[in-house]
Amino acid sequence: MQIYRYPLFNSWPDITKRPSADFSDKLETVRNVMSKIRAEGDAAIRKFTLQFDHATITDFKVSAAEIEEAELSLCLELKNAIQTAAQNIDIFHVAQKFSPKVIETMPGVKCWQKAVPIERVGLYIPGGSAPLFSTVLMLGIPAMIAGCRNVVLCTPPGRDGKVHPAILFAASLCKISEIYKIGGMQAIGAMAYGSESVPKVDKIFGPGNSWVTAAKQFIANTECAIDMPAGPSEVAVMADSTANPAFVAADLLSQAEHGPDSQVILVTTEEQLIKDVVKVMGKQLKALPRAEIAAKALENSRAILVRDVEEMVALINFYAPEHLIIATKDAGELAEQITNAGSVFIGNYTPECAGDYASGTNHTLPTNGWAKSFSGIGLDSFCKKITFQEITKDGMALLGPVIEVMAEAEQLFAHKNAATLRMKN
Repeated sequence: MQIYRYPLFNSWPDITKRPSADFSDKLETVRNVMSKIRAEGDAAIRKFTLQFDHATITDFKVSAAEIEEAELSLCLELKNAIQTAAQNIDIFHVAQKFSPKVIETMPGVKCWQKAVPIERVGLYIPGGSAPLFSTVLMLGIPAMIAGCRNVVLCTPPGRDGKVHPAILFAASLCKISEIYKIGGMQAIGAMAYGSESVPKVDKIFGPGNSWVTAAKQFIANTECAIDMPAGPSEVAVMADSTANPAFVAADLLSQAEHGPDSQVILVTTEEQLIKDVVKVMGKQLKALPRAEIAAKALENSRAILVRDVEEMVALINFYAPEHLIIATKDAGELAEQITNAGSVFIGNYTPECAGDYASGTNHTLPTNGWAKSFSGIGLDSFCKKITFQEITKDGMALLGPVIEVMAEAEQLFAHKNAATLRMKN
């Protein structure tokens, strides 16, 4: 972990620089893969599944028998944990339902909005080095609440051609039956273009490695919508003398173990805390099965010593982290000053892993500084809003002259005429 002491404002861009999220070197490969899938469908998907996932798949779709077998194979403790998490995620997202309201902007002129579910959505669930069954809940539950008619889930098969049972169990809780053993770029292409086996979707959700991210960016420019721009996972911790060094170290490592390109940042007013955290983190790292991955991520990570709380808040808002943990004396008050973050975790007993799994909030969040302009996934992500208006004859008599003046000023006389005719009849 690199340590910076009292950096000047003009150095902030350099010291908060993320690992590269430039996928230009992957573009040509992605373009070729997408072109093959679009032209050849299942044949191309089988070829790339063998090439990239080293699995030979004859039937991509997961059968009902496989889903049933997965549920039986899981231990009761894990099933209960997944069900509890699902319940909390459901409660939080149900509360986000949109309530339409008719607004009369002037007498005889009524306007309103209606939330309509996206009909066909695709969910990508990573299943390589870590099968992210929690992401099934984070995407499948809001899709189910929104009322999306067709939900397609793609996840990489193991070399034995099977899907991790926890992924299948989580999918069954979300009422998802269209599950396909396809991973990587080929999964994104299958959902974007459709094939003999896989239905085409209108919007694709879900995290993935740099190849998946590059594929999502490619199809977003040509074929269908995606949830948000993405980059490697990241967490920032704001801490003072009241923080527990062991807690902070564990939180930093929990994000670092996601991948070698993950980034963790500690921002604090206490130099001793940095020393304590680094020391404890070294001990905790040795006990991790993914220690090599986490250690590599720590090369991209920073501990930044600042002069006061105000500078700490300013630096965090400049960085715009995906996850932010506030481990300070007045954590709740400081949280109100945060304007750029994907999700905020307040107080010493609120670890980032709570949001990853089971508190109820969504863990699919903007990375790479996109928290300055993007929200994390929520119920609205699976809906589109349509506006409506209804105008009476009396309402048109009031509004028509306004339309006429504005249309004429823009030299759009057909627009003006559409209003004029209604006022005369």
